[in-house]
Amino acid sequence: MHGTPLGTPDHPVGRLLDPLRHRIRAVLRRLPAPLAEFILFGLKQAWACLFAGLMLAMLIVTRFVWHADWPLHRYDALFLAAIGLQALFLVTRLESLDEAKVILVYHVVGTLMELYKTHMGSWAYPEAAFFRIGGVPLFTGFMYAAVGSYMARVIRICDMRFSNYPALGWTILLSVAIYVNFFTHHFVWDLRWLLFAWTALLFRRVSISYRLDVIWHRMPFILAAFLTAIFMWIAENIGTYTGTWLYPGQTAWHLVSLAKLGSWFLLLVISFVLVSLVNPPKSPDHH
Repeated sequence: MHGTPLGTPDHPVGRLLDPLRHRIRAVLRRLPAPLAEFILFGLKQAWACLFAGLMLAMLIVTRFVWHADWPLHRYDALFLAAIGLQALFLVTRLESLDEAKVILVYHVVGTLMELYKTHMGSWAYPEAAFFRIGGVPLFTGFMYAAVGSYMARVIRICDMRFSNYPALGWTILLSVAIYVNFFTHHFVWDLRWLLFAWTALLFRRVSISYRLDVIWHRMPFILAAFLTAIFMWIAENIGTYTGTWLYPGQTAWHLVSLAKLGSWFLLLVISFVLVSLVNPPKSPDHH
């Protein structure tokens, strides 16, 4: 294998991981090519969602070790840890400044949605926090930022290219309509089915070309977004299992409704468009 499953050589963390990378490469060489590509896909996806994975790990660990009588609230510890994690990513260049801009915008967009949704009773944060606005502890913005971080990193790590990508103006208009619907559906008709149809129409011909090593692969954009939404739904179940946030009437843990997959799918469309504002999608002609 000739690729770099973890990190990049021109990058300080990548250089530290060189021995691990060489060992992984040696193991993959001995495997059948399809299996090696599948494993490499998993490694690169894990590397891309590093920030999100660490945030979920902190939710789980703090859920089982934190005590209510400790001087620092659990939510505040998550907030401070998330700030430190974000700073570490920038210092070590695991994220570029351009990617950080996207993450900051996504942080603001997510926090505004949290303020509105908690006010409307869509979900709630049951624990105390010092760093909060209204009923929203400030670490929650980093949960949205984790989605933006994954999106920006996976595009770079897998060297993604996009065929038949629609005009920027149309994607922005769709994203604004999706975001507005998250607010307005409490008062007027929920237009998500029209938004699904609009998304399918706009991105129906878009395919993603990506490489894990030297072989280029292709996947329809809509399929990629749906598969990613499944992982977001799993992450949301971890959030409710750890009691980090709760839905109305959730006295005992149960799986989050599969209907939430649609919400995550639409939110991922917003995420991708935000990333595209900083890093315009490249076409396969850039190979």
